[in-house]
Amino acid sequence: MQRLALFDLDNTLLNGDSDYEWGQFMCDRGVVERAAYEAQNRVYYEQYVAGTLDIHEYLGFALRPLANHTADELERWHGEFMRARITPMILPAARALVRRHAEAGELCAIITATNSFVTAPIAREFGVEHLIATEPERRNGRFTGKVAGTPCFRDGKLERLDQWLRGLGRRLVDL
Repeated sequence: MQRLALFDLDNTLLNGDSDYEWGQFMCDRGVVERAAYEAQNRVYYEQYVAGTLDIHEYLGFALRPLANHTADELERWHGEFMRARITPMILPAARALVRRHAEAGELCAIITATNSFVTAPIAREFGVEHLIATEPERRNGRFTGKVAGTPCFRDGKLERLDQWLRGLGRRLVDL
């Protein structure tokens, strides 16, 4: 029986929160207006801590900037983001942990509420093939600013995990 290794990303494999850092990066680049963005983001964080966050409302806020820019711009910015913000947050112990599980032949995946635009390059940096994340909606090669399908948040994480396993022809009980 193969073992399954699921890794959380933010404040686990990373010494920080990739979603928050992406927002700060956008503020620093002038992509969003800092004062308004940070104030609204703080409100959403407080709702998250209180357990009252409306994930769809939050995702509308967090994904909207993606819809306002071309894929080339976003890709260029993400490369800068990885170098400036993410690489310094990667814990050596986290790299070693992921490597240990992969070398043991375990089925490894990162599962996170943060959207896949932000997290897919991070998963690649860790050498993790499988990412279960909130998916931003795309149409005609551009982000719409909306979420596609079920957000990978709270009970949605379990639903998305089950969908991913079914897509592999697997079931959780078999791992």
